[in-house]
Amino acid sequence: MAHIVGLSAHDRPPEVLQLCYKKYSRIPLADIDHDHGILDLQRLDPDNLPEGLTLSQYMSSQDLRLAFDDFIRGNHAAAKEDAPLAENIPVLTHDSVSGLLLIPSLFPPTIQTEMLSRLFHRDLPNHEHQTNIHLHYDVTYPDSGQSFFADDPTRVFHPKDPQVHKPVTVQSVLEKKLRWVTLGGQYDWSAKVYPSEAPRVFPQDIAKLLRAAFPQTEAQAAILNLYSAGDTLNVHRDVSEKCDVGLISVSFGCDGLFLVSHDDGNGCEIIRLRSGDAVYMNGKSRFAWHGVPKILPSTCPQWLTDWPSSGENVPGAPPAPFEMWKGWMSGKRINLNVRQMTSSSAS
Repeated sequence: MAHIVGLSAHDRPPEVLQLCYKKYSRIPLADIDHDHGILDLQRLDPDNLPEGLTLSQYMSSQDLRLAFDDFIRGNHAAAKEDAPLAENIPVLTHDSVSGLLLIPSLFPPTIQTEMLSRLFHRDLPNHEHQTNIHLHYDVTYPDSGQSFFADDPTRVFHPKDPQVHKPVTVQSVLEKKLRWVTLGGQYDWSAKVYPSEAPRVFPQDIAKLLRAAFPQTEAQAAILNLYSAGDTLNVHRDVSEKCDVGLISVSFGCDGLFLVSHDDGNGCEIIRLRSGDAVYMNGKSRFAWHGVPKILPSTCPQWLTDWPSSGENVPGAPPAPFEMWKGWMSGKRINLNVRQMTSSSAS
């Protein structure tokens, strides 16, 4: 297994990976469904997998259902439709990327929407969770801890340096300018290090849900990435943590192409990740080069496109909560990337 010692977050990826990244960042949308170099997890047949892929195991639907029920218990909005009992979920591995687990449709729709609601309505307005907006703006928060989606969309954030940045509205931030949110341990994106003080508390309900699927990893920090059409994530390695424990990645919304390098660094796989898919980067793949060369617009599942609006307007009744944001998710890809920062054992 590769070890984190001696690896630097400032290293540049091999040229072969940069060329692959460039190729798939430029691929026409019409060609994606016909490109045999792209693995589409939700369209694979576990009984007839392409060369290189192996069905490693099935996750127990019973164990996951207990975790799903526990996650939504007591939330009346989520409880209106129970999380469906998933079939046993296939876990796939790849011969050229040791330790990588690919899990299609791990999280059902009810769990996805509830996770998004907690991450954006509860965790984003928590001042302990920094965002890219905080780097250049004095961020102020809605009254009484309410969601930014319930805030006055014309309310303004003022720049720290007016000579460099212009004021932005809440609407502008939510529509385009918000690119990432850090949960738990707050990563310093400029220095590419975590702070030396004790990390802030990671959302415990999210951590508990993830532990049911990935018990080896204790969720201590996460980066919630927000993408719109045209956005990308350059090829990089996650090597700033102080342990070798696996990384968890969960996809929501529009499809994205995910690049991950082979063990030898001389090739890569391109994986189409859809809403509900999960990736676990363990073993050698823990330090694999990876990135997101392309977001596929208009691929958000229909049941998720209206989020955060409930879409349940009744004639003569007040508008549904977050109605002005109806359709926001239709143009977004959200990725929750969770890691353990230190070598303490998962509980």
